[in-house]
Amino acid sequence: MTGLAFAMSGPANGAATASGGMAAFQQFIPLVFMFAIFYFLLIRPQQKKAKEHKVLLDSLKKGDMVVTAGGVHGKVISVEDSVVSLEIATGVTVKINKPYIAAVKKD
Repeated sequence: MTGLAFAMSGPANGAATASGGMAAFQQFIPLVFMFAIFYFLLIRPQQKKAKEHKVLLDSLKKGDMVVTAGGVHGKVISVEDSVVSLEIATGVTVKINKPYIAAVKKD
């Protein structure tokens, strides 16, 4: 019975083991392609958008009209290291964290 198991396991010559190494390499090719697709369609655009947002936050100055991530529109009263004071109505000032500024309006 063991002779039958060895016979069914495949050829035992050196050519079969050499092609087995090539088959293992060919299994990684689709993974490389998938990583490239994810990089160009997901990772790279997200990094670009994060870089643009950082530039936007660094260029924030007093008097800018901004929109927060929550949709609140206001005028920048003061900019500190991590906090921005916004005037959302006459005499109404709120402080928000700087990363929550979503956009600067062009008014």
